[in-house]
Amino acid sequence: MTAQESGTTAAGTETLRERLLASLVTARDRTTLLTSCVEDPDLTAQHSPLMSPLVWDLAHIGNQEELWLLRNVGGREAMRPDIDVLYDAFEHPRSERPSLPLLPPEEARKYAAEVRGRALDLLAGADFEGGSRLTEAGFAFGMIAQHEQQHDETMLITHQLRTGPAALTAPAHEPVPPYTGPDEVLVPGGPFTMGTSTEPWALDNERPAHVRELAPFWLDTVPVTNAAYQAFIADGGYDTERWWTPEGWAHVRRNSLEAPLYWRREGGQWLRRRFGVTEVVPPEEPVLHVCWYEADAYARWAGRRLPTEAEWEKAARHDPATGRSTRYPWGDADPGPEHANLGQRHLSPAPVGSYPAGESPLGVRQLIGDVWEWTSSDLEPYPGFTAFPYREYSEVFFGPEYKVMRGGSFAVDAVACRGTFRNWDYPIRRQIFAGFRTARSETV
Repeated sequence: MTAQESGTTAAGTETLRERLLASLVTARDRTTLLTSCVEDPDLTAQHSPLMSPLVWDLAHIGNQEELWLLRNVGGREAMRPDIDVLYDAFEHPRSERPSLPLLPPEEARKYAAEVRGRALDLLAGADFEGGSRLTEAGFAFGMIAQHEQQHDETMLITHQLRTGPAALTAPAHEPVPPYTGPDEVLVPGGPFTMGTSTEPWALDNERPAHVRELAPFWLDTVPVTNAAYQAFIADGGYDTERWWTPEGWAHVRRNSLEAPLYWRREGGQWLRRRFGVTEVVPPEEPVLHVCWYEADAYARWAGRRLPTEAEWEKAARHDPATGRSTRYPWGDADPGPEHANLGQRHLSPAPVGSYPAGESPLGVRQLIGDVWEWTSSDLEPYPGFTAFPYREYSEVFFGPEYKVMRGGSFAVDAVACRGTFRNWDYPIRRQIFAGFRTARSETV
């Protein structure tokens, strides 16, 4: 049963409750892993001014859960009103958070656990019909599960930034044969439905569903690989101004960029640091840790361009046989391990061509999972957008400062990833788990 189908009968209500419980438990298990695999000094340290101390994320997760579930849904009195300002993400930039009187690790754990216990009691008796928008179809509980998983991805980024021995492990990818399929696929022109008005836990920037008209275009079948990106480097890509926007070229020169983040050249080969381990850059994996400017420059060098956000979503959701937009490239079923590399099951992208069961009707692969994919689009509201449940989730970010990413990475959980999900960041950001694929307009 999909999220769209649950919550309409007594049996459906219990199925929804179980789904919400599983999503919350999965998120908390991951949070516990990310905050228990290192000692307290690593939890309280700031490993980069770009990121919060891990202990801030831990207490912030609990504080947001208390705010939205216990106070807003349950009508409970605040447990710790004194710490609200400390864990308000808009009050203090990340670079300042280590100087705040944050809860120490053990107290943060106890606070988050106490909030969770009360939230699960609330979930056990929650009514998902006939109430407020927050409770309809369990939205607030789903929102909190997504919020925690988003911070789990943030904490995984912090783990990648920290120095020292490896603290996390995960299985290697299953071997797959080299990808030998077509380099690109033609996405037909015409209308398609973008966004959603029915996905119950979709966030405000994914809404409402609306029709977009697109010209036909070609899209890479798989994300751009490390090997392909190395060819760009070898051809002087970082030294050739014509491939870069003026802002991108200034950024490259100012920061002496010459390769993706965490790469270094040694003994005639490219090495990378990945969660405390140094290894040869795998040629068959999607390139990772490149900013928007780098993705855009590569596309220009290749004689192509980045897809627009609408093009990406049409390739991921449009089924030409039926004319409808599905929840995921493979259809409406929730993601399974056969569909995509999600949920931190691995600590790297899968080789390109993996997950054939997850390809779109047009044959495009790995649109969900592995790497966030930069698009050419600025973050803008859809026609008819309404902020909910608070302006600061999306509305304050609309405009040309932020570029949209789609698809999710290996660090994203399925609850926070779908064909309509929108992510965004500054075009200079490289610590995020972002790569890209390219497109070109159809020539007549």
